[in-house]
Amino acid sequence: MRALYTLTMYLVTPVILYRLAARGLRLRGYFSRWLERFGFFPPPGFDHAIWVHAVSVGEVNAAAPLIDALRIRYANRPMVVTTVTPTGSDRVRQLWKDQVFHVYLPYDLPAAVKRFLRRIRPSIAVVMETEIWPNLYFECDRRNIPIVLANARLSEKSLRGYGPVRPLARWAAQCVEIVAAQSQGDAERFLSLGVRPQQLQIVGNLKFDMRVPAEITGQAAERRKHWGERRPVWIAASTHEGEEWPVVDAHARILRRFPDALLLVAPRHPERFKPMSQLCRGHGFNTATRSEQRMPSAHTQCFIIDTLGELVPFLACADVAFVAGSFDPIGGHNVLEPAALGVPVLVGPHTFNFTEVTDLLLDRGAALRVANAEQLAQEVQTLFADQNLRQRMGEAASSSVAGARGAVERTVHEIDAVLKRSAPLGTEAAAV
Repeated sequence: MRALYTLTMYLVTPVILYRLAARGLRLRGYFSRWLERFGFFPPPGFDHAIWVHAVSVGEVNAAAPLIDALRIRYANRPMVVTTVTPTGSDRVRQLWKDQVFHVYLPYDLPAAVKRFLRRIRPSIAVVMETEIWPNLYFECDRRNIPIVLANARLSEKSLRGYGPVRPLARWAAQCVEIVAAQSQGDAERFLSLGVRPQQLQIVGNLKFDMRVPAEITGQAAERRKHWGERRPVWIAASTHEGEEWPVVDAHARILRRFPDALLLVAPRHPERFKPMSQLCRGHGFNTATRSEQRMPSAHTQCFIIDTLGELVPFLACADVAFVAGSFDPIGGHNVLEPAALGVPVLVGPHTFNFTEVTDLLLDRGAALRVANAEQLAQEVQTLFADQNLRQRMGEAASSSVAGARGAVERTVHEIDAVLKRSAPLGTEAAAV
């Protein structure tokens, strides 16, 4: 089955390259550094690396407190961080500049994987969330490079999605030393996939340990002065193409009752920055963007956050946050960022990627679920009109996050244990 999988990967590589080029027409970063995706890059010239893989922006943000803790814990070791997307790469550079070695993860082709591992020479692989690449995992196992699946989550949909390749995924998952699961439900699904009980530890969700800068409240107050301190503000965070019209429609409804309301929109993908701006302008809204006007004015009705890494500061400016990816069956996005800031949260019907976290906020009265644009508008209007309700939901949100922290410390403990019992570096360095 592995041979069939590898043959399939080679056969679809031209399609992958075509898709990469097509995306590059919308996001220029996909045109650069192609060779890295096949394991070709100048060797950094170090040993004993701690390697963390995070697919894109969301996973990089989730991994940030863990990476910072590992950099302190293993200050004498180089840190390698890999991503798949240019936006993830940009976020790594923004957070750590040249303090970590960054490169793209290669495609799951045996030769590319071998070149990659020979160059970075890791002592351990810490893979974020649900990334299971059979050839990569089998090669790490062959070289005695232990794998920790950190902040591990596996939804029912993802589990079903393995389908006919489930036996291959099971064999790959059994190469993992520790699966540090987010929740009991995730752990049970990993057991269904074939992970052995001795591989599993429930450590909680790293996103509860997100860093909230102490100065962010003051900065948010200063930002609000640009557009009017008393204006009601809501944010649509991480929107996808199919959600753009419902968000705009909801804002039109909100403006009928609150004509001075301001909508902040942060599209999930950079290629949606311009279309979202065009949609708002086409709807007749006075629209500004972060890249051009920098800040909303008193007359701005829609403000497009068309930059990367600035979602959290703008979340802190909002009275209400709608976390997108939940109207369409995408599975939702990170509800903990607004919750940690004490901002009431609204979500759509599809939150299967963050079931436990979303249910926690819903049960604690920190979040509300809406079915469509009309309900979204209604709940935003209700929260705008009721300051006490906003305050209660915000306090419930921040206390829920504070009470669930500690996953970073528990994950570092598991990584410590793996490194102490793993083979010396020479074992995997000698493999070819």
